[in-house]
Amino acid sequence: MSSPGLLLLLLLLATPPPLQPSSLAPPDTPEGKATIMGLILSALERATSFLKKRLPEINLDGVVGFRVLEVQLKGVQEKWARDPQLQRLSLRVGKLAEKLAPLLHRSIFYLRLSDPKYLREFQPTIQPGFWKLPHAWTSTDASMVYPTFEPDSFSEERSDSCLVQLLGTGTDNSQPCRLSDSCRTLMTKPGCSGYCLSHQLLFFLSARMKGCTGGLFRQSQHYMNLFCANMMDLNQRAEAIGYAYPTRDIFMENIMFCGISGFLDFYKLQWLEAILNWQKPQEGCFGRPAAEDEELSKAIQRQQHVLRRVKRREKQFTDGCSSHNTAMAVAALGGFLYVLAEYPPANGELWPSTLTPRSC
Repeated sequence: MSSPGLLLLLLLLATPPPLQPSSLAPPDTPEGKATIMGLILSALERATSFLKKRLPEINLDGVVGFRVLEVQLKGVQEKWARDPQLQRLSLRVGKLAEKLAPLLHRSIFYLRLSDPKYLREFQPTIQPGFWKLPHAWTSTDASMVYPTFEPDSFSEERSDSCLVQLLGTGTDNSQPCRLSDSCRTLMTKPGCSGYCLSHQLLFFLSARMKGCTGGLFRQSQHYMNLFCANMMDLNQRAEAIGYAYPTRDIFMENIMFCGISGFLDFYKLQWLEAILNWQKPQEGCFGRPAAEDEELSKAIQRQQHVLRRVKRREKQFTDGCSSHNTAMAVAALGGFLYVLAEYPPANGELWPSTLTPRSC
């Protein structure tokens, strides 16, 4: 079990370098916006080539990230179709979506061979139509950040069991949107951080995607506000210590889940630049950093802090590529692309400064 207070101690007592502004071109001009979108598309094209090469070995979590990306690309196409100045970029988006669709379809065949039980339980999350883009945008509320974190007792098995109940894919042929008392307790437990926190959000986000609105799910927006406020806090802490490797996976997962939950302030230009820099240029994947970046990473890894988990089905490749890292990265990057299409940036920001947190 990881030590509960050690992460905060490491993050709060570290002396971080001053946060540097992004060196990307400002997105508040047509040229700057096109440059940034081109960089994102290039990264996504390389990642999709990685998916094609490693498709038989990609796990279900990896496929989820690319399925979310597919939805984001379609959303971008709809926005750009009305802008003649973006025709060339729109064609690239269309070609990428066309390349991705058959790969996602074929992935189910390989998942059926490699992990049939997990596929049966979570197949809804990789089916077309499950993931939906936000209808409205909001921002996080810093006043909702927990004063302290509880001891880390995250169990991926228990979390998965609650998601199976919610999805209605268990062996008991139950209906979706079911919620046991133990899952209610687990998924609303205050003080979580790391993957415990992101899986709490995933639970309520999945409920929204399934259309669950009764009982506890009447309060879904409150819990999503709460969880994303704390996920924002953890991402800012990860930025403050220079995005040490063990924090990168959860950092990108937080952007993916809170972004598709409608929290626009996760799309920060300096965070986009960081993610783009983590891609392995030849392989197209995301994963273990180069050797020169590993000393700090190893030191923090040895502490077993709360931004880590043992992903039971994580797929690490011998070249340092990670199926889960890559999935989180492409869904985060797809979110940045969609936001750039949805909101013409102003003053160098990727979202309007007038947004206020959404009420419950």
